[in-house]
Amino acid sequence: MSQPVEKTMPLGTRSLEEVIAAIEPPDSGWLAHARAHLDCLTKPLGSLGRLEDIAAKVVSIQRTARPQVDKKAVYVFAADHGITDEGVSAYPKEVTHQMVLNFLRGGAAINVIARHTAADVVIVDMGVDAELASLPGVLHRKIRRGTRNMLRGPAMEESEMLQAMHVGIELGDEAKREGIELVAVGEMGIGNTTAASAITAALTGLSASFVTGAGTGVTGPALEQKRAVIEAVLARHGLHASDPLNILRCVGGFEIAAIAGMLLSCARHRILIVVDGFIATAAAAIACTLQPSLCDCLVAGHQSQEPGHRILLEHLGLQPILQLNMRLGEGTGAVLAFPIIEAAVKLYNQMATFASAQVSTAKS
Repeated sequence: MSQPVEKTMPLGTRSLEEVIAAIEPPDSGWLAHARAHLDCLTKPLGSLGRLEDIAAKVVSIQRTARPQVDKKAVYVFAADHGITDEGVSAYPKEVTHQMVLNFLRGGAAINVIARHTAADVVIVDMGVDAELASLPGVLHRKIRRGTRNMLRGPAMEESEMLQAMHVGIELGDEAKREGIELVAVGEMGIGNTTAASAITAALTGLSASFVTGAGTGVTGPALEQKRAVIEAVLARHGLHASDPLNILRCVGGFEIAAIAGMLLSCARHRILIVVDGFIATAAAAIACTLQPSLCDCLVAGHQSQEPGHRILLEHLGLQPILQLNMRLGEGTGAVLAFPIIEAAVKLYNQMATFASAQVSTAKS
């Protein structure tokens, strides 16, 4: 649980603590109500499998007999990472900027999938190492042009980390005001699987070699170099799982901090949240360490090919809806899960009961 707020804490920290303290787990009474309703529908008990679990979870989060997930959006947070100086990615850091332009033109995978699922795409510049201020269609929330090299020192100053988290908190507040009912969080940032691997190792106590995968496609000696860099980063900072904000500050990224803040904010507002791949789940793991009740408010859209993603999902106790061997990011796996969540809610709302359809129930 969150710790009491100290009077000497900066305003940003105090506000973060207020958001953390306001989060409640899904309502057990509404969960029981949903289970009872599902058992009355014209089907054998439990025959819709995980669709029933998803529907019941939505009801328990929204606390309503008529759950809705019609208004959907995916938030893609973009930022660069100083650790790319160490050769941990198969792509140059310029790709972050270039992919933001691709998002704006509608040509990326997330654009295609969002169009397919009728979800809005919100692009947020948290720290891209390029000048984007003149571009329409981007939310300009840049903290600085990329994090620092975490091998040489902390990736962020504490004030920068808190500022990034508060961007996410404010976007969660805005989503609530706009009536968004289903949110996916994704990211874009060359080097961010290195950050996510370091976070995973720090939170779970596992070695970098065990949690680190190919990311953008590094293999062979390049992958061993990436793992060695992460081990050196962990040795430098001496991180502890009991201090998630220090982990985030030392080895995280601006987009990861913003996602963590948005997850906390959406949970506070009882908005259904679908987490994407490895990087977004690393942000979720930070946020869930700050507020364990958050875990029960999350849905895992998919499980990626990154070994650290499976480890984090197990760490959080989240079962992914999809498993398609993806490793893209951008929110793609989360938004692909939207139709399944919508189907679960429609089944809950629209199926006849045994009584209304005058269908006989099972023999006792």
